[in-house]
Amino acid sequence: MTAGLVPGTGPGQVWDAPVASGPLDATVSVPGSKSLTNRFLVLAAIAAEPVTVRGGLRSRDSDLMIGALRGLGIEVDDSGDEWRVTPGPLRGGAHVDCGLAGTVMRFVPPLVLLADGPVSFDGDEGARVRPMGPLLDALRALGATVEDGGTGTLPFTVTPPAAMPAEVEVDSSSSSQFVTGLLLTAPRLRHGLTVRHTGETLPSLPHIDMTCETLREAGIRVDQPDERTWVVHPGEIRPGDVRVEPDLSNAGPFMAAALVAGGTVRIPGWPDVTTQPGAYYPELLTRMGATCTLDGDVMTVSGTGRIAGIDADLSPAGEITPTIAALCALADGPSRLTGIGHLRGHETDRLAAIATEVERLGGTCHADDDSLTFGGMPAEGLAGAVMETYHDHRMATFAAIVGLAVPAVKVLDVGTTSKTMPDFPQMWAGMLGADA
Repeated sequence: MTAGLVPGTGPGQVWDAPVASGPLDATVSVPGSKSLTNRFLVLAAIAAEPVTVRGGLRSRDSDLMIGALRGLGIEVDDSGDEWRVTPGPLRGGAHVDCGLAGTVMRFVPPLVLLADGPVSFDGDEGARVRPMGPLLDALRALGATVEDGGTGTLPFTVTPPAAMPAEVEVDSSSSSQFVTGLLLTAPRLRHGLTVRHTGETLPSLPHIDMTCETLREAGIRVDQPDERTWVVHPGEIRPGDVRVEPDLSNAGPFMAAALVAGGTVRIPGWPDVTTQPGAYYPELLTRMGATCTLDGDVMTVSGTGRIAGIDADLSPAGEITPTIAALCALADGPSRLTGIGHLRGHETDRLAAIATEVERLGGTCHADDDSLTFGGMPAEGLAGAVMETYHDHRMATFAAIVGLAVPAVKVLDVGTTSKTMPDFPQMWAGMLGADA
């Protein structure tokens, strides 16, 4: 079933967020990690031999990545459950549609360093305000010609250089994806690449760790002489056949549901060791009142319906902020989430969006440059409202979590979840049982 067949899930429509009628008892299998899927696709495109990707996420973001690689001349057969990527020379003359996918707009431009001609990039209206300047400046430092009209944003065109240095500096304070995009292409550069981060802060460091581990598993030597420098040695990329882990960030809303409604939610396929930011969920949810246990590969989360406030630095895992924020809005005390200023440059300004939507419901939430402060559930409770999603999939799941406890929450354009979880409305209803 597609999202459009669920009432209220089409573009511009309003979806009635279901209220939990009692404690949960559900097992939810979440799809593959978007972050890993798109990293594997990029590496497969420049690998030394064909690569099979198993468990890849089918979503708008992965479709955009596949479309971008095809435009560059790479053969991708995604007709079945196993995707076959056949690498080849990267061709210029292509136009890449980035949509709202940060992984496409940050991972693909460095590939143009290997192409035989210029490549143009553009995306959705919301993508045209997302920061790109530091990455474009890094590509210029590597000898590429970048035409962006001086905006440092989409749209832009990258023309590959005739020669390039073996090191580059980039300020990744606004997105760790700038570092990742350079690291993924680095093994195919003649001398490899040394990447130095120059900014004061570096958000979402686990995502860079994920990139380095993915490279190492593909046979590439990656050194890190200090916490701001990565040295990628040149070499043949041989990922072999890869399997994508479940997306732990997408598991978060279902895990959070156990705290809101009480009861138990189980997530199968949870890895023993992972670099995904969603690995922070068990610790954070435990601090907020959950019981989290890993038995084999099944993560079990149980709650009582009571949610404790929290003071947490989310700088290593900013993408899980909307889920934790939804719990903070429903908590029985104040909360503060810090280290998340970079979220102002995501699909939307997530700090402003979260504060606006909490206030819309009658709660209190203040956003400053780098943090969110919540008053918790008011004594009179929260009131239902039509909640905006801002074309942001994580704002849609934020609203769904709140709707478990607050009657008459309606979500505008819940279908934006197709970015990383195309079947979210059906999965959410399934978690709640047939009555939903």
